Amino acid sequence: MRTKGTAEQAFRRGRSYHEQGDYGWAIFAYTEAVWLKPDWAEAYFVRGDAYRRMGDLDKAIADLTEAIRLKPDYAGAYCVRAAAYLRTGETDKAIGDYTEAIRLKPDWAEAYNIRGDVCVSKGEMDRAICDFTEAIRLKPDYAEAYYNRGDVYVGKGDLDKAIADYNIAIRPKPDHAGAYYIRGAVYASKGEMDRAICDFTEAIRLKPDHAEAYYKRGAVYVSKGEMDRAIADYTEAIRLKPDDAEAYCNRGAVYASKGDLDKAILQAGRRLSQQGRPGQGDCRLQHSYPAQAGLRRSVLQPGPCLSQQGRQKQSRR
Repeated sequence: MRTKGTAEQAFRRGRSYHEQGDYGWAIFAYTEAVWLKPDWAEAYFVRGDAYRRMGDLDKAIADLTEAIRLKPDYAGAYCVRAAAYLRTGETDKAIGDYTEAIRLKPDWAEAYNIRGDVCVSKGEMDRAICDFTEAIRLKPDYAEAYYNRGDVYVGKGDLDKAIADYNIAIRPKPDHAGAYYIRGAVYASKGEMDRAICDFTEAIRLKPDHAEAYYKRGAVYVSKGEMDRAIADYTEAIRLKPDDAEAYCNRGAVYASKGDLDKAILQAGRRLSQQGRPGQGDCRLQHSYPAQAGLRRSVLQPGPCLSQQGRQKQSRR
């Protein structure tokens, strides 16, 4: 009994370190627990997770595999090992582990959502939609699954379904700037410019330093012919993100459309400077520069927020 108690004390000590983010000391304590109680699956599991968080993926996978050997129905261990496999680039193994976790725990909405994300990374969009849909069925208020499915619909060109999903995702968290920004970009892609402006404006209200929202709203203003507002938005985007070469280029294009060629040329030079490309560039601002057409494209093309691989999820959180 003393050995068991000592193992449990070491385990609890490790958990305390773990929760504080001190993974090195957590591993030290878990190792003591495993030494005292070698058949303790949960101790291997938490030590494996600590190794994963420290980036020692081989040791993480070894511990998680041992946890699964000791406890074959350990759904959580399959999920964490899958996360480790993702970081080693072994996506097929990751999908296999998520699938096993789902088999063991069929009502685990989060596992479906994560597996759907992995399917997206492999380009398996229909399979991803099925997983996100199942996650939503199991957890109807699962905002992240709605966002993820909406992103896939955007990639497939089904913008109405994407907006429907974003609408639902926004309801439980109406103060989420990133959500309005993403929906605004989709509205712009549909040509619904007034709605796009409303969403970009709300994103800016909620997050005043959202440079990309200013940039996108500026492009929408250009499409509506509101050049002074476009210049104001591009100027604010540049103030917030001074290395944004495209914002300089687009502001220069607006100046060119207004006949202010000196300012237009200055913006082109700044853009080239930001890109580190002295001399000729692709932002040539001449009297006949098709400013509005080029800028319309800049808002109608899906940006990083609308591609599944680079959609910058952290902007939503």
